[in-house]
Amino acid sequence: MNTAPTTIVILAVLLVLVAAAVVAWVFMYRKRQSLRLQKRFGPEYNRTVQELGGQSQGEAELRMREARVLQLNITPLAPADAARFNQAWNRVQGRFGYNPKGAVAEADKLVREVMTKRGYPMGDFERRASDISVDHPAVVASYRAAQVIAARDASGEADTEELRKAVVHYRTLFSELLEVNEAPLAETPRHNVAVHS
Repeated sequence: MNTAPTTIVILAVLLVLVAAAVVAWVFMYRKRQSLRLQKRFGPEYNRTVQELGGQSQGEAELRMREARVLQLNITPLAPADAARFNQAWNRVQGRFGYNPKGAVAEADKLVREVMTKRGYPMGDFERRASDISVDHPAVVASYRAAQVIAARDASGEADTEELRKAVVHYRTLFSELLEVNEAPLAETPRHNVAVHS
């Protein structure tokens, strides 16, 4: 009985089965990762994959965004800050009727102030949009649209209707960024308040 060739055949079959199992596992892992990224980033997933020329490149970019934003200290706003920003936004909207161009510039500035207060770094626009896309993928398209209109406005090409749309786009992102840190009552600082009878 020649056991050496039989053992080699058995080992070869086992190696093929193990290799097939590994390939199947890698395929399923990548599929799950793709689905996770599609779910997390929504339309931004498709935009990134298309812009970078393929699924592998796009998904690598989205994973890098996640890793970068994970290193940031993004925090919700304190209620007082949210109220202050809301008042500032109301002033921006009120100015639109008599100064649409100025309102667009102020809306952009206010969005950047909220982002800074929350902990987003203020790099170039694409970096800001990439960072926003991780936690707010549904509104990053609005941010991009507002920037396109603001750029058209800077070159004197945007009309009043476009400027109105830019402010609406900024408002969409602004509203999303106004997450408030609702501290439990036990942690709320107490102030000495005089009680009048």
